[in-house]
Amino acid sequence: MTKFLLIVHVLAAIVAVGPVTVAASAFPAAARRAAAEPESEQAIGAVRNLHRICRVYALVGVAVPVFGLATANSLHVLGDTWLIVSIVLTVAAAGILGLLVLPGQSAVLENLGSVASARLAMSTGLFNLLWATVTVLMIVRPGSTTGA
Repeated sequence: MTKFLLIVHVLAAIVAVGPVTVAASAFPAAARRAAAEPESEQAIGAVRNLHRICRVYALVGVAVPVFGLATANSLHVLGDTWLIVSIVLTVAAAGILGLLVLPGQSAVLENLGSVASARLAMSTGLFNLLWATVTVLMIVRPGSTTGA
């Protein structure tokens, strides 16, 4: 059962978090292009699609910590420091995505003429950095003796 939970956890991370990080990273540049070409439906459509990808896959991404916690419970590592740090960083990343990135993208979509892409790009970069750190912790697992 542990292997199944781990497989679902890793697949959910790849399928859900990957698209969010890529789409969120591409959003500020696409928004700048759309603001520079306000008559271009293609540029505006690209920005809308990137935002939609972020919203949808953020919801799908809830499966990642759910299956991660189930896997950790199965491996009896819920109290391990590397996992606790990963959980805290995951909560921080989710908070940044839900409180800064997605609302920032919505605000940009509402008014493409005044793109606040620098702040949005910074929030997105922090979100991506947190996920990269969590990924490293999941692979390296400092102090882990599970052998999994």
